[in-house]
Amino acid sequence: MNGTIRVGNLFGIPFYIHPSWFLVLGLVTWSYSGGLAAQFPQLSAGLALLLGLMTALMLFASVVAHELGHSFVAIRQGIDVKSITLFIFGGLASLEKESKTPGEAFWVAIAGPLVSLLLCGIVTAIGVTTTASGPLAAILGVLASVNLALALFNLIPGLPLDGGNILKAIVWKITGNPYKGVTFASRVGQIFGWVAILSGIVPLLLFGNFGNIWNLLIGFFLLQNAGNAAQFARVQEKLTGLTAEDAVTHDSPIVSGSLSLREFADERVISGQNWHRFLVTDDDGQLVGAIAVDNLRSIPTVMWSETQVKEVMRPITESTTVQSDQPLLEVMQLLEQQKLSVLPVIRENGVLVGILEKAAIIQLLQNRTQPNPA
Repeated sequence: MNGTIRVGNLFGIPFYIHPSWFLVLGLVTWSYSGGLAAQFPQLSAGLALLLGLMTALMLFASVVAHELGHSFVAIRQGIDVKSITLFIFGGLASLEKESKTPGEAFWVAIAGPLVSLLLCGIVTAIGVTTTASGPLAAILGVLASVNLALALFNLIPGLPLDGGNILKAIVWKITGNPYKGVTFASRVGQIFGWVAILSGIVPLLLFGNFGNIWNLLIGFFLLQNAGNAAQFARVQEKLTGLTAEDAVTHDSPIVSGSLSLREFADERVISGQNWHRFLVTDDDGQLVGAIAVDNLRSIPTVMWSETQVKEVMRPITESTTVQSDQPLLEVMQLLEQQKLSVLPVIRENGVLVGILEKAAIIQLLQNRTQPNPA
């Protein structure tokens, strides 16, 4: 998954780490170990490094807890969590689908910041009640402040941050349209992205100061992801109400299993049709398999007249088909996830409707985007 490394499962959720995370882990360890060594000269270099590493790992554990907050609320809503990934800018819980209502979307979005605020309170309480001192008190202070910062940063009201998803849910509730919520929150996210970029680039250009370079990186991150979210929302809105049958290719490559190979070759192959693979149906029109033009080579030409298509075809499993009334948006996501370009479309009784091509969905989107002639 995009170069990430799977390291196991967390409560049954696949857990991945992006290679960039190790760079950040090293930088954070070096930074905090140096800070502890300067603040407490009595610490040996080795112990300071160990404490710095422990602090870094606890900080990343806080990020994971933040993402688990989102995940557990989503699971309670019946939404599967495909993975949790740690990367250079924090963490990401990848959900199977969106919440059904704006209220549910709101609670999924706010769960992460609430967990971070809770951790901040717990760590602060531990530091106060135990009267911790020395390096332990410093580490507890860092953990509390980072969790507070994690919560507040994620509450910025712009996608792809949690605050953006909260804003999306609010606009969705007001307008009744989830896509308007995404579009509005995406624009706000792009505004914050430009603000972050300017706050990083202006000091760099005017004073040669690299102190805000992190703002520059965060700004580009916000700008790119907010733009992607808005673009995907536009696609979702255009596909709303459409089903798989709406995008079925006319004159799909379909043959009857009772045809002889000679008839198949004459009617479909030699006649000039450019298809290299055909779907095979029985006498009731139900999908039973597929045959490729290359399969003809396995049968001697003299036997084509007495060999039926169904004797040469390959079976098709249900997992490689979609129902005709399945939302087209779900079909598009299925094509993307399974890296497919074509899927057979069948009705509930198994009767074949035709094939659905990824290119047909793209063409359908383009047609719905073009303005109607006056």
